[in-house]
Amino acid sequence: MDARLERRLQLFAIIVVASVVASVAFSLARGFTSLAGIAVGVSYGVLLTVPIAGIALFVLQGPMRPWLGGLSFTAGLLVRSAIFAAIIVPTLFFQLGSVIAGVPVDPAHKGFWINIVFAVVFVILANLIVGIANIIGPRAFLNFVTGRYHAPIEENRFVLFVDIAGSTGLAERLGGVGIHRLLDRTFRLLTLAVVDYRGEVLNYVGDEVIVTWREGAGAIDCRPLRCFIAMRDELARASGQLEREFGAVPRIRGSLHYGPVIIGEIGDVKRAIVFNGDVMNTAARLEELSRNVDGGFLASRAAMERFDSPPPFAVRDLGRLPIRGRIDGIDVVGIGAPALA
Repeated sequence: MDARLERRLQLFAIIVVASVVASVAFSLARGFTSLAGIAVGVSYGVLLTVPIAGIALFVLQGPMRPWLGGLSFTAGLLVRSAIFAAIIVPTLFFQLGSVIAGVPVDPAHKGFWINIVFAVVFVILANLIVGIANIIGPRAFLNFVTGRYHAPIEENRFVLFVDIAGSTGLAERLGGVGIHRLLDRTFRLLTLAVVDYRGEVLNYVGDEVIVTWREGAGAIDCRPLRCFIAMRDELARASGQLEREFGAVPRIRGSLHYGPVIIGEIGDVKRAIVFNGDVMNTAARLEELSRNVDGGFLASRAAMERFDSPPPFAVRDLGRLPIRGRIDGIDVVGIGAPALA
């Protein structure tokens, strides 16, 4: 089974089970302590959760993801809300939860419009939150809500810099609008790998994307390394479409480093969570060096030593390389692949 599909199935199962538990708790909280009352609550929970979660995970985040990504924020919000409302309204109108639970329905539909208004408002707010989270990043959104970095703290992080090789030449050939569209399409493809390997997109800077992992999450199964290889695989799979649309297939190079970074909120009108420290500077300078290395990728020895398992592919010890800003240089490894310089 495809790993991406397997993870979605696992998440789907978790959501459905959580919905059943929440439905039972909600029914008891409302005073419906009889088996029939609990059965009605569970029936509605399953009837609404299964199609909504299924469509969200396997359709909206699957085949429809590229199309939805091309819509404006408001248009995307309306499309998702309309799809979910099309499930909720008939389910409530025909009282399907009561029908399945074997409880007599209310022919007068008392409370129907109140339930509909509540459900539609809930769906719009939920989709609004999802939309905002997609704009600033799900983890960044959660960190803002919880205030995790309201006061700056130090964390050990893996930092992956990924750069589009030859972007200057592509910009000259495609023009300003064309290169923007190409970068947008490329970053969307690269993000699929970031999500698969539990990374966090920190920022897009020109033709570069910065991805981070907390120490514990990144050490598992060499996720940052696997993520970079998966990014190349995503571009290879989309090469035919990219070639037809843009006349070029982007190539990437990158660098990986590990160490302590200072993370905290900054700013006022446009508040952001920023990462500072020598690790960020070193990772950026390693990315600059990667354009002169076969394979187009460099990882510091410090990062490699933090993984809890061997690398998923052969690596080459490149020894200590001189690097701007560090008198003693840095120990690095590379991977075997065609040069991307």
